[in-house]
Amino acid sequence: MFLFLKTLKTRNRLLYYFGLINLVAAICCIALTGFTSTTVMGVNAWIKPFKFFVSTVIFCFTMGWIMVYLERQNKVKIYSWIVVAVLAFENIYIAYQAGRGELSHFNIFSVFHGIMFSLMGIAISILTLWTAYIGYLFFRQNFKELPPAYLWGIRLGILFFVIFAFEGGVMASRLAHTVGAPDGSAGLPVVNWSKNYGDLRIAHFIGMHALQVLPFTSYYFIKNPRFFLVFAMVYFLLTSFFYWQAMQGRSFAAIM
Repeated sequence: MFLFLKTLKTRNRLLYYFGLINLVAAICCIALTGFTSTTVMGVNAWIKPFKFFVSTVIFCFTMGWIMVYLERQNKVKIYSWIVVAVLAFENIYIAYQAGRGELSHFNIFSVFHGIMFSLMGIAISILTLWTAYIGYLFFRQNFKELPPAYLWGIRLGILFFVIFAFEGGVMASRLAHTVGAPDGSAGLPVVNWSKNYGDLRIAHFIGMHALQVLPFTSYYFIKNPRFFLVFAMVYFLLTSFFYWQAMQGRSFAAIM
């Protein structure tokens, strides 16, 4: 881990430090769960910002690591600052709302909250579109020094990330992530995915983390490009199935 962080620091200093800041924030959120009984939708208020801070760490470290391969480093610098600006805004507001014991997402119960929810949607859409552009650069550029399977892992990881990141727009349009019941039903620990109803967050989570799963798998395990593409297709279809099942109002537990 120390070697990874040391190398990451040389690859993208900005995302390295921003990731560390979010890691400290995530630890603080866990500590705060022991000092407050405030809940939002039946869950300790600081669990949600904890998850978003951790997700930011993983995202920053991943993009900081892989973008070193791109020739157009001027675009990488712009993108890195967009990552910091957007995710700092999102995470600070989520933490602020947690401190108040109020919803951050799907909260349109006042003019202020409605404006903030809209701004969050605009900001994350900008970040996702820029991530799609970074993916485009990976498809456009030739990488003779990278193993073919690993290159496809990066390309498809970004592509799947973008597709399922925009699934967030479906949840925003419904002002809910649960299908078949109001948000707040009994769920799994930490992730809080609904045990009894459809939950759009499952496909959202699995699809976006293709950004880590596909490059990791192609680099360490499935090094044959053809076999890897089969694996990637299965991954995409499985994630799409979880989305379809959630839209039917059926819990993921229904297939277990």
